Amino acid sequence: MDFDTFLGEVQQRAKLASQGEALRITRATLTTLGERLGSGEATDLAAPLPMEIDRFLTEAQSEQRIDYDEFVDRVADRASTDQSDANFYAQVVLDVVADTVPESEFRDVRDQLPSEYDNLFKLLSSENY
Repeated sequence: MDFDTFLGEVQQRAKLASQGEALRITRATLTTLGERLGSGEATDLAAPLPMEIDRFLTEAQSEQRIDYDEFVDRVADRASTDQSDANFYAQVVLDVVADTVPESEFRDVRDQLPSEYDNLFKLLSSENY
């Protein structure tokens, strides 16, 4: 999936007015996820993503042990939105990521996160993840 298609999917699924807003929530979500994942896992997840956004995962200071509430707070702060919207936006971004990367890679990400992060994957339609 290319950059414009990825952002278009985020924009459509999150019902945003512009691709700029889609980029803002994508950056907020992937940067925060990159902080939570181990650096190797962040790099693996980033590899199949468009090069314009893969850096959000790989340039973050990885392996921070943040709980899910802190994750949502960071996304909200970076996206300049409230926690409820940040939670939904993060779910949307991860839903698009799941459609972009190999299933096994996405499963590795889910396996690295504690069960309190299950809400992040709430929108996924497939039971395979």
